[in-house]
Amino acid sequence: MDLGLQGKVALITGGSKGIGLATAMRLAREGAAVAICARDEAHLRAAAGRIAEETGSTEVLFVAADVTKQEDCERVVAATVERFGRLDVLVNNAGTSAAGPFERVTTDAWQQDLDLKLFGAIHCSRAAVPHLRNAGGGSIVNVTASFAKTPGASSLPTSVSRAAGMALTKAMSRDLGPDRIRVNTVCIGLIRSDQIEKAWQRTAPDLAWEQYAADPRHDVPLGRIGDTEEAANVIAFLSSSAASYVTGTSVNIDGGKGAAL
Repeated sequence: MDLGLQGKVALITGGSKGIGLATAMRLAREGAAVAICARDEAHLRAAAGRIAEETGSTEVLFVAADVTKQEDCERVVAATVERFGRLDVLVNNAGTSAAGPFERVTTDAWQQDLDLKLFGAIHCSRAAVPHLRNAGGGSIVNVTASFAKTPGASSLPTSVSRAAGMALTKAMSRDLGPDRIRVNTVCIGLIRSDQIEKAWQRTAPDLAWEQYAADPRHDVPLGRIGDTEEAANVIAFLSSSAASYVTGTSVNIDGGKGAAL
């Protein structure tokens, strides 16, 4: 399927590794020019090199930025538009997992999590919207988590900040729909990441990845932990004209593990 992304411009936050990098790769393979941002410039440089090498794209920009800072978000959006002349897609992917029981989560931890996952998306989206409007419309995809729909014990502050991201998605979709700017969220479950790989090495170092990923104790109906490319495929679809009538919705990418639709 041609996703209609040839010649489009996409900005992916948290784009130096994991789902962000896989998404940048997928969009570049579809012919989009991609900009990636993260805090670590060395990791960004390496990621940009991988994207260029593996996709053949010469249209890759990397900008070191901290999305908890409004001025950094404005700077990376401006750099993207300056380099490529437009902006069509924003993927708000920056974030880490921080989870603990309510009484142990400090005020600073709450603030850091909300600044990164919620306000990072707010700052980047606010900077991007005028350019998406100028392009005649576009797509914003907010990366959240499936447990935001059904938070469990000791899931704070992440479950709350991700739930706020879902509410942000719905409200933005209503406000920006008249400008043909679509806003959706993907709710990530067990997808291979640095954190999951660390758990693998810590708890089952004698198992091959395929064995660990298929361990029944993960309780995934599809029988395994997902790959970053599988998340990237869904994000690319929502970013594209193939999803031209999809906005204000959430898509679970969790192998069926989540209890909510």
